[in-house]
Amino acid sequence: MSATRLLVLGVVRMYGRAHGYQVRRELLTWSADRWANVAPGSIYHALKKMAAEKLLEEVTAEDDGEARGPDKTAYRLTHDGETEFQLLLAKSLSESDDSVQGAHRLSAAVTFLPTLPRARAIGLLRHRITQLRGTEATTRDMIERHDEWGQPEHVDELYRLWLVNTQAMLTWLEDLVARLEAGKYVMADDPGTEFGAPPAE
Repeated sequence: MSATRLLVLGVVRMYGRAHGYQVRRELLTWSADRWANVAPGSIYHALKKMAAEKLLEEVTAEDDGEARGPDKTAYRLTHDGETEFQLLLAKSLSESDDSVQGAHRLSAAVTFLPTLPRARAIGLLRHRITQLRGTEATTRDMIERHDEWGQPEHVDELYRLWLVNTQAMLTWLEDLVARLEAGKYVMADDPGTEFGAPPAE
């Protein structure tokens, strides 16, 4: 699962209907090419692939002066597309993954965090915290017992690096949960319009 997939679904959802150029422009204004490794070509590929998977449906683009060439085709989420968006969002927030791709997915998910009800967002983040607490304990054990495994002594530095990264992520997650519990940000079940909400019908 790529960050591009979640971001493209989220932007189309936010617009209600969008053509490729709109999605690309929106993501570039967020600098998603830098923090999520989203390339323009991958955006168009994701749109076509998800249309083939029936997560998006093709509709005729409204004449807004921006649609041209291939961008005469616009897309909107199907019911399955909404389900996929919610699933990808939940997995990206709740499942700990320290790979580069995992970091991209978490960044994409944080972008659309307000589209969730507050308690749901907190629950997903708490699940990730629980997983990371396990990783923290395992890494501490690796540092304390490295002699038993016959590892070269300097490998401890690698474990310490892992531990520091895990602790930094835990600090940020716990602070975010505290901010959400204190009422920070407009969430999906709050009065007002949250970021990423579909346009009103």
